[in-house]
Amino acid sequence: MINYHIIEPEVAGGWGDDTEFTRPPGQPVVIHKFHYQFDGWMGDELLESTPCYIVSEKMAEKLQQAQLSGFTLDEVETTKSEQFRELYPDRELPRFLWLKVEGSAGQDDFGVTSNLQLVVSDRALKALVDVGISHALVEPFID
Repeated sequence: MINYHIIEPEVAGGWGDDTEFTRPPGQPVVIHKFHYQFDGWMGDELLESTPCYIVSEKMAEKLQQAQLSGFTLDEVETTKSEQFRELYPDRELPRFLWLKVEGSAGQDDFGVTSNLQLVVSDRALKALVDVGISHALVEPFID
């Protein structure tokens, strides 16, 4: 039996000004272009700004090598806020990719619940931990 886990990733920033989205009546927001603006960063390779996730290029490669289901990768624009530049004047950010979670929670390796919680399989959790999610909260997913 496969076990599943809810993950609450590090939030290192939020939607940047270049994020393009629509909010259909009675439907969840739809993001067309994602811009993640960093305000800080504790170093995790998976980050969140509800309802979107980004992963470092290193994490993206690990997830693809593991042949996990329930996601695709896309481009994301990343920028540093004034606060980030003041706190970390010399910190470079790795390249990040948009982790588009499209699977079913409790069935695919990556899924999202109706209340927007990220759910991952044991295999996905192992890949995430191997690369680095030390600031994420992880708890069992009970379907």
